[in-house]
Amino acid sequence: MRAATSGACAASAEGRAAACSGFTLRGYAADPTSTACDAPAAKVCLTGVAVAGCAGRQRVALGRGGGILGNMSTITSKEFRAFPGVEDWRPRVTGAFALFRTGSFAAGAQLFAAIADLADAADHHPDVDVRYATVRVRLFTHSAGGLTAKDAGLAAQISQAARELDIRAETERMQDLMLAVATPDPGAALAFWKAATGFREVRDGVLFDADGRGPLIWFQPVDKPLRGRSHLDVNAPRDVIEKRLEAALAAGGVIVDDSHAPEWWTLADADGHKVDLCPWRE
Repeated sequence: MRAATSGACAASAEGRAAACSGFTLRGYAADPTSTACDAPAAKVCLTGVAVAGCAGRQRVALGRGGGILGNMSTITSKEFRAFPGVEDWRPRVTGAFALFRTGSFAAGAQLFAAIADLADAADHHPDVDVRYATVRVRLFTHSAGGLTAKDAGLAAQISQAARELDIRAETERMQDLMLAVATPDPGAALAFWKAATGFREVRDGVLFDADGRGPLIWFQPVDKPLRGRSHLDVNAPRDVIEKRLEAALAAGGVIVDDSHAPEWWTLADADGHKVDLCPWRE
């Protein structure tokens, strides 16, 4: 797969020049390692109108308000982070997330209103969770089955709107909880849990709440049956996990298995209850 490359494009809808970087758009759907397009540099403008191609097969166009038109190619987490203005966001297979510290419900409502206006203009609508002191946003292009340049463009606009409202992002607070079910037959176990929870399979062996409220459920293949063996996974950016690891050990926890480090560490409390601390993967 080709790495992202730089380029320039111009011409907004009103005829104003707009410089931007170009990226090779690669698709993974549920699998972030697969390649949908490995042609050189597809150019995408975050403002104005630009058309991009992957060897003439994948084409996207960014319209007024940041909306992207046409067939979308998915991008990897690394390519998402290469877009300008997305420093507040943490991308992964289930979407790009940001948490904004509003401090009050009124400020949260203001930010939500700004997000709603941007979403309508882009014809791309994120999941927004408004609480008393925070607003959590998830961006995901459902029609493409993953993250796209459309998500990156709207993410940058949302972050700018938050700054204009003097609302800061808290990237260190992003995490997911995941229930890991250890089983020698993931397919059979997955069918049961899918029926019981109503979740959908976001990738092989992983169930996801389509409403974004429940934890991920991962079916961990093991060689032999383990009666009732399940544990909690805490998934977060690597810098967050490293701090959690240090804090958990200081609080009396112990590392019971570090054979998979730095992919994950298995810790236990004083009674032997286990938790895996897992950095988000690219």
